[in-house]
Amino acid sequence: MAQQGFVAPSGTMPVRPGEELDVARISAILKERCPTFPGGQVSVYQFPAGASNLTYLVCSGEFRAVLRRPPFGPLPAKAHDMGRECRLLERLHPHFEFAPKPYFLVEDVEVLGAPFYVMEYISGLTLDAKLPTVLSASSGVAKDAGAQISNLFVQTLVSLHSVDIKASSLEEFGHPSGFLQRQVSAWANRYEQAKTEEIPEVAPLLEWLNESLPGERYVTLIHNDYKLNNLLFRPGHRISVAGVVDWEMATLGDPLLDLAVALVYWVEPGDAEPFHQWLPSVTSSGYFWNRDRLVAEYALRSGRDVSNLPYYQVFAYFKLAVILQQIYRRYRLGMTSDTRFRDFGRAVEFLIQHAFQLAQRAG
Repeated sequence: MAQQGFVAPSGTMPVRPGEELDVARISAILKERCPTFPGGQVSVYQFPAGASNLTYLVCSGEFRAVLRRPPFGPLPAKAHDMGRECRLLERLHPHFEFAPKPYFLVEDVEVLGAPFYVMEYISGLTLDAKLPTVLSASSGVAKDAGAQISNLFVQTLVSLHSVDIKASSLEEFGHPSGFLQRQVSAWANRYEQAKTEEIPEVAPLLEWLNESLPGERYVTLIHNDYKLNNLLFRPGHRISVAGVVDWEMATLGDPLLDLAVALVYWVEPGDAEPFHQWLPSVTSSGYFWNRDRLVAEYALRSGRDVSNLPYYQVFAYFKLAVILQQIYRRYRLGMTSDTRFRDFGRAVEFLIQHAFQLAQRAG
């Protein structure tokens, strides 16, 4: 329910039908658990981006906070773990300035029907398919903004991969040994559980992924869904990063997977039309660095060998296909009515076919 007269910050919208929250219960738990909550009427808006966990803006007067909860309906085992996500942020926030500070976790499903947590609201621009007006006043401004954002995107990833795991007490958030093999097996299993149609390229693609595993060289904390619209930016003469969001899949693992995931979403002007259709991104404007520049800058600043990156890119496309397939299955079964997911089946087929073509080229 939106407060009358309140103008939601840019990037939010009224809550989608079927995804409403109990505002009275939210108000009661904020009063009990959040010292900065002033009381009074609560309004709830929804952040429209993302297709996994649900993220809401909770407002009361000048108070702003963000609430995260799993999607409605049956969920895959071990997915959408709010407790894990909240605890990771509690430990990471003091060591990585762009991680939001969590306020509290509620694991009692009787409160809102599922575990959830509340964290600080970070004001910033989200970059999706188009440059915000404030960054696109002219082609010169847009080009400079694109270069600044590209630079910040790489530097923030390098900084994340530099977090001291021991000093931040993050050792329990992953099992680095055998990480990539487990990832391949886990996502293959998830695909089988969510499959709705037969796609011929799946079997040879999985065979290649299992037979071509590179050796393990690096272990860092990885975001595991690092992409441009998971960063928030502050505009100005010199643009800066305000925050990094959506930490649900963060774990200890190979940092090259983060880089590969970033490249999947970093669509270039000359890419084939399906990339622009299924992965619309402001990076296709031509104002941003290309993927080769991103890779070269990451390698230079991190000091890491990226020669095995093609393998990680193949896997990243497959992983994205599985994520979309899980969502598409929920749509097919009537577990969600969000029409954004109606054509995800075609996106899954395209991504798997593209991943297989990359694998064939990689040898």
